[in-house]
Amino acid sequence: MAKTRTSKKTQKTLDSYTIKSTKKTIKPGDCVLMRPSDSSKESYVAKIHKIESLDSNKKNIKVHVQWYYRPEESIGGRRQFHGTKELFLSDHKDVQSADTIEGKCIVHKFKSYTKLKEVGNEDFFCRFEYNSATGAFVPDRVAVYCKCEMPYNPDDLMVQCDGCSDWFHPACIGMVPDEAKKLEHFYCESCSTEEQKLLQTSNVTSRHTDTKVGTKRRRR
Repeated sequence: MAKTRTSKKTQKTLDSYTIKSTKKTIKPGDCVLMRPSDSSKESYVAKIHKIESLDSNKKNIKVHVQWYYRPEESIGGRRQFHGTKELFLSDHKDVQSADTIEGKCIVHKFKSYTKLKEVGNEDFFCRFEYNSATGAFVPDRVAVYCKCEMPYNPDDLMVQCDGCSDWFHPACIGMVPDEAKKLEHFYCESCSTEEQKLLQTSNVTSRHTDTKVGTKRRRR
């Protein structure tokens, strides 16, 4: 009986891959947007760990990825302090066709994201790692601010106390955002004296160039 040999696909690890739709080049370590099977859903976000060609013609390219989850995809769901561009780096790893990559994106560290002057469509941030089986987060706790003792949401307007340097949501101190933006001085209930209250009230209609109000600032 004649001997036969089973043909094997030639697998080769690639240093990079050019996204067909955008012509941008990605490498291991980059983050990408990936097309979901359900067109009604937002693009998935993943971190590339390995790029692999399964044939000699490089027509069948696979990417080894680690998925980022959006807050609403986690066991606990989205909470008030989660930013609109917030992602969790999960332990969920997968292999996908490179053809499903829609574009390149950037997942910033939390502090770097809060310093961005402008946030684009391709900008995201991550401050938690997420266990997809147990729903546990690392770290399991972060600093909290304001009277409501909530973690910082970089989408929210906050005003800083001139006394203790803590940050407060306008709604938690009985103000609307427009009033908070006009403050030249602010002292929280714990720090304020009658004189400081008068100073704060007298300046509510003025706007100082160095007013301590911001949507992307947090206590250091």
